[in-house]
Amino acid sequence: MTIEQVEARLAGLTRHQAEVGSAWGHYSPNVARGFFQRSGPAVEDCRKMRTVINVAPRTWFIRMPFVNVVLFETDDGLVMVDSGGAAHGPALLEAVRQVSDRPLHTVIFTHAHIDHAYGLWAFQEADMMPQNIVAHENLNEWFNRYIRLRGLYCHHNQQSLQDWPATAADLIWPTLTYRDTLELEIGGERFVLRHHRGETDDATWIWVPGRQTIAAGDFYMHMLPNVGNPRRYQRHPEEWAEAVEEMAKLGCEVFLPGHGDAIAGFEAIRTALLDVAEVLRYIVDHTIDGLNDPAKRKDQIADSLKLPDHLTSNPKLQPHHATAKDICRMVIKQYTGWWDDRPANVDPAPIQLQAQEIVRLAGGMDALVSRTRELMGTDMQMACHLAEWAFYAEPSHASAQDVMIEAFMRRAEET
Repeated sequence: MTIEQVEARLAGLTRHQAEVGSAWGHYSPNVARGFFQRSGPAVEDCRKMRTVINVAPRTWFIRMPFVNVVLFETDDGLVMVDSGGAAHGPALLEAVRQVSDRPLHTVIFTHAHIDHAYGLWAFQEADMMPQNIVAHENLNEWFNRYIRLRGLYCHHNQQSLQDWPATAADLIWPTLTYRDTLELEIGGERFVLRHHRGETDDATWIWVPGRQTIAAGDFYMHMLPNVGNPRRYQRHPEEWAEAVEEMAKLGCEVFLPGHGDAIAGFEAIRTALLDVAEVLRYIVDHTIDGLNDPAKRKDQIADSLKLPDHLTSNPKLQPHHATAKDICRMVIKQYTGWWDDRPANVDPAPIQLQAQEIVRLAGGMDALVSRTRELMGTDMQMACHLAEWAFYAEPSHASAQDVMIEAFMRRAEET
């Protein structure tokens, strides 16, 4: 087995994968692997797992694997918030036709992630395109980045390169963009679009005052915010907190997130949003204090973070995609360079040479592998470090390959 094969086998391991699927709705392995597919099992799973909920007059919450879409019926036509991934397109089209025969007037993209802005191809083929497709101005940069770095993003998202957009023609682009705030009047109703950087720098949330409804995109997830993901582009915890605090000040009675269940009632909505703001601000404040302390290395800032009990016990703030320490590290990344404050790492020796020296100090590969397996029963974090040293010292060594896979598979099962 090659180093690429071992790393490919481990690439899909994420924290709490099953719970994430549950928190977001039905989990579909087919959709997870095929967000950009336009036919096949991913498309069929979206159809089978689709649920359409009439949450308020002329307002529908369309739930599909991994993502929600919001649909408003107005006197001038339909306003749709997000369009899922490409695989969601046919199921979404059928859901829209099921609830209303009015034309699609406007589509608003909350951001450019692969589960939110790619299902309109099905509407295009059905000759049901909207008059306007609206998004924050940075969304176009994301589309271009996805094309330019398609190999990277395919690897990080465990997608097939043949499905991923390769040219601008493979995407349906916004017809109208905005910078900070945009107010649309459609069918005599106001739709207020607000931008804050959060999970992405193109994030939009929508306030519909006449319906006391917010379509929140990914600013709320029923879990610890996904703002520390270690494999992703820079995310913004401080501005995420600002966004949810702004939402909490509105008289919202129907709250529709991009993932997970709707929330009804002003007090329940306000509490959920302010809980998110509190945990993010706590982490940010701890991180900034640490960065201002010359006696602390970056790793010590994250390692010393401990949330108050009322936050760690909150069922809506549990870590699934990211931990509190991950969010801390994202803040560090936002404000500092790549160096981790350890002097040897300014210009480090190649990892393979470091690993080979560790193997020698351990008394050989057999001794290191044996110690790794001992630690698996008591300290999985340390066991994974030793497994990496063994594997990177000699990637073709069968025992090193086995212990690497075993350690990380067991750690994924336990977390």
